[in-house]
Amino acid sequence: MAELQTSETESEAVRAAVGKSRKLAARVPRLILEARRVASTVIHGLHGRRRAGPGENFWQYRRFVSGEPSANVDWRRSARDDHLYVREREWEASHTIWLWADRSPSMDFNSHLTEWSKLDRALVVSFALAEVLVQGGERVGIPDVMRPTANRNIIEKMAQTIVHDTGERPSLPPNFAPAPFSEVLLLSDFWSPVADFRRIIGQLAANGARGHVVQVVDPAEESFPYMGRVEFVESEGLGSVTAGRAEAWRSDYQKLVANHRAALRAECEQFGWSFTVHRTDRGPTELLFAIHARMGAGAHTTVKSRQPARTGAEAPA
Repeated sequence: MAELQTSETESEAVRAAVGKSRKLAARVPRLILEARRVASTVIHGLHGRRRAGPGENFWQYRRFVSGEPSANVDWRRSARDDHLYVREREWEASHTIWLWADRSPSMDFNSHLTEWSKLDRALVVSFALAEVLVQGGERVGIPDVMRPTANRNIIEKMAQTIVHDTGERPSLPPNFAPAPFSEVLLLSDFWSPVADFRRIIGQLAANGARGHVVQVVDPAEESFPYMGRVEFVESEGLGSVTAGRAEAWRSDYQKLVANHRAALRAECEQFGWSFTVHRTDRGPTELLFAIHARMGAGAHTTVKSRQPARTGAEAPA
């Protein structure tokens, strides 16, 4: 009997995973089109991530600096001016960026205040950013799902990989080991306990990878626009709670959200990671510009010394 129950449970899990994959697959064409539109807008507004370094392709001329070897001077270019110039080549070493978008049940939520679910927005942002990065010569991967690649059809490759991934969809990224000097972007609502968030961020930053955390939220999760008798159902199976007068909960709820977010931000700061909040009723372009500007900018931030563990307030579901 126990074996039969186990088999039935596994079959239900498989059917649920297949059903979720089919729903996501039906939305993918729209997400791809939106990602390409956003990526095109961002690409036209960028100055690029190019930089000087070892390579074969010419990048720019710059003034000769006193103390450099005279062999660095480009005498043909210098002959046309009163100054000495050095011919710089473009850095050709590719950079690895890991993109993880939370696909757990809580990300499927969208209120009447926006047309985008948190999941759809997270996927559009990750697809569009991957397109921008690959065009800039970088490699993009998805932890435990897709190895880093510079494939020119990166959006389609990511979409197909995600649709066919029927594995578990936890609320926090898997524990993997990004190489030093690589970068990690995490997109989620991050309503998980702060202690769990602290643990996974510490593990990802252990090897020296730089990171960027984006908390994707529905506007209703911040404004709490509910009135009267409302039943709130936790999307990941933790039950429900009914409010007789939901508006009476608004102030306490918003304080919990603010405290939870402040705790997440503090954890990111401990490791020099950036933290951004993105609401799904705002366009994704501004967010992409901000993330792209932060990636690869400057040297690695020195990790601050750890403070005694804090107890962060958890936001309600």
